Amino acid sequence: PAKKLKEGLDQGMKEAGLDYIDLWRISLLTESSQHTDAEVEEAVEALDWAKKTGRARFIGVSSHDRPHIKKIIEKYPDQMEVILTPYTAKTKVVTDEAGLWTTLKKYNVGWFGIKPFASNTVFEGDSSPNSPQFEQDNRVARLAIRYILCNDAITAPIPGLISIQQVDNVARAVKERRELDVQEKAELDRAMDRAWANLPPNYQWLKDWEYV
Repeated sequence: PAKKLKEGLDQGMKEAGLDYIDLWRISLLTESSQHTDAEVEEAVEALDWAKKTGRARFIGVSSHDRPHIKKIIEKYPDQMEVILTPYTAKTKVVTDEAGLWTTLKKYNVGWFGIKPFASNTVFEGDSSPNSPQFEQDNRVARLAIRYILCNDAITAPIPGLISIQQVDNVARAVKERRELDVQEKAELDRAMDRAWANLPPNYQWLKDWEYV
């Protein structure tokens, strides 16, 4: 309920010592089995309240269900300033009206993409500095980030980074040329084909996000 969501936000801000937050997003999972229209309406009410009372600078939702999130944006364009969805280095946009990308562009919605490294299956090594694949995995990480940033609808990819070195590597990718050349594209394609083949059973759903 909106009342509980509001209470939760206030409690979290109090515990963190914050007067406001930059972004509040609520997870609205899937329409088919998780959240009804009435529940979505409660969430949107809470988001709208957070924005109007100055608690949140930007508001939005996250979901793994493209039709669900597209429907929410079209129904509540004023409250859907930001969405968070999967977006990997294998994702491609669909430019017709059925695609989520078209809706985001139409309503000027910010888009954050999780799992840019496909739950780390894009890498051959284990992320440790002593890994024989360390330099190559760093390169593949930069290629993936550059590929994703080529979509101007993407506000930012959200990679899981566990060391200062990994943060520095992604910062380097942001500074590099955006467009991949033919050799770089082929290299990234091979890495993502390997990632798709190595996805564990609980991450097979990422394949549903190859086209958006």
